Amino acid sequence: MKFHVLTFGCQMNAADSGWLGRSLEGLGWEQVPAGEAQVYVVNTCSVRDKPEQKVYSLLGRLSEHLERDPSIFCAVGGCVAQQVGTKLWNRFPFVRLVFGTDGVSQAPAALARLAREPKLRLSLLDFTEDYLERDPALPGKAASPTAFVNIMQGCDNFCAYCIVPHVRGRQKSRASAAVLQECFALAGSGVREVTLLGQNVNSYGLDAGGDGVLFPQLLRAVAAIPGIERIRFTTSHPKDLAEEVIEAFGDLPNLCPSLHLPVQSGSDAVLRRMGRKYTVDQYLKKVEGLRRARPDISLSTDFIVGFPGETEADFKATLDLMRQVRFEGSFSFLYSDRPGVASVKMEPKVPDEIKSWRLAELQALQNAQQEAMLESLAGTTAKVLVEGPGFRRGSEEPAWRGRDEAGRVVNFAGPAEPDLTGRIVSVRITQAKKHSLWGEGAS
Repeated sequence: MKFHVLTFGCQMNAADSGWLGRSLEGLGWEQVPAGEAQVYVVNTCSVRDKPEQKVYSLLGRLSEHLERDPSIFCAVGGCVAQQVGTKLWNRFPFVRLVFGTDGVSQAPAALARLAREPKLRLSLLDFTEDYLERDPALPGKAASPTAFVNIMQGCDNFCAYCIVPHVRGRQKSRASAAVLQECFALAGSGVREVTLLGQNVNSYGLDAGGDGVLFPQLLRAVAAIPGIERIRFTTSHPKDLAEEVIEAFGDLPNLCPSLHLPVQSGSDAVLRRMGRKYTVDQYLKKVEGLRRARPDISLSTDFIVGFPGETEADFKATLDLMRQVRFEGSFSFLYSDRPGVASVKMEPKVPDEIKSWRLAELQALQNAQQEAMLESLAGTTAKVLVEGPGFRRGSEEPAWRGRDEAGRVVNFAGPAEPDLTGRIVSVRITQAKKHSLWGEGAS
């Protein structure tokens, strides 16, 4: 069978989609461009309303293609599938499998069965009490020098705005031995950078399924694996960022100096209504500790603009926090009601036009900060892990693309041969682009 995977949302979805593709190839299926597929797998996100609507729009477009050939069918997985369930069958008859976030491990076998039984429909929507271990289905030689490694699933925080616990379930930590085994295998296949993934990695091991290994210990164990030259992790809840993890940034040379630490708002009043369980002052103390441990650390964050009850003063406090912390990057979104979460009932709702104006102001400030930070790097030398060929607009000279230790995208001029993919090279930064860097020379 020929299949194509389409992915929306977070890095965990990207990791799941990668695993699904490898597993189906292991069954003898062939991964092909969208127009050639007999089976479409759509891995979805419902954290905000906009990505959910994109999924429905995509399925609508697919329906026109699939109606021309009734043998073609679709599977929908991830958060939208968990949220909407088998109702998708009524709206999109060509959807023959819906699988939730705990049903990913069973999806390849289900798809194989559907290919054999053309009149069958299946759903995999039950939550499990423990993390379901699965064969990582790793190739003998890595296709990329970077890899995602899931260490947990679900979340126990139940922030007032967040649908994640409802669609990904309660927190379930993966066995530490399984995580380390996968990291060893990845290193052996040529992977040089791993990113440890979870809804809240800092609470790894604290649930009932934990095996006694907590996140600081897991981090150090992964760092000790030969061949793993860079480690990242995401996402972190500020209230659970332990001092031992902060200290690790100063102790572990292969722990990259970058951290995504979602703050959501610069107002204590808004943070209380969100149920975030920390204050702005407590957040800033974590930032101070991180910068003491690793002065060159690059920090990014998330902001929600227009949370119910957010005043102009609350929003100004968010702008002040952005200036104070000097975030190098951020993901900022308009608040939207999600089904079943506490904030749906909170009032007053901020009018859409005010939310949009505030978001534009916040993003303009962020863009200015990022541009200034990137420009300050001109003339410096970066260690870049090369991910593959790069490009420079208006030039045909050979180039490569990768990321520096802080995760910034770097394109640089370099020889076409030998293949630099997977190597860490020194690049002299000569120019800042809007969201990336340009450099030259490699050694």
